[in-house]
Amino acid sequence: MAYEIPVTQARAELAELINRVVYGGERVVVTRHGKPLVALVSAADLERLEDDGAEVSEEQVISSVSSIGSAVSTPGERGRFGIAAEHTRHREPGS
Repeated sequence: MAYEIPVTQARAELAELINRVVYGGERVVVTRHGKPLVALVSAADLERLEDDGAEVSEEQVISSVSSIGSAVSTPGERGRFGIAAEHTRHREPGS
């Protein structure tokens, strides 16, 4: 659970908030009129969040490409989009 603090109070207590995040392992959400504006997290938390986001993105791309990999374009589509070649799956002899 994150500690919430209004922006006016956060401005006055910034050094203390940084210490709470870095040394206390807390997460601080700065609010304005009760709505979240920004979050203070440690650099380690940020790195973890970015790494998790990259993994999800790569998985989504692979899944998307895999799902359209079996689509076959017509000769008219290839000409319309200026595509000169098309990848086909390698077939083993005798299959």
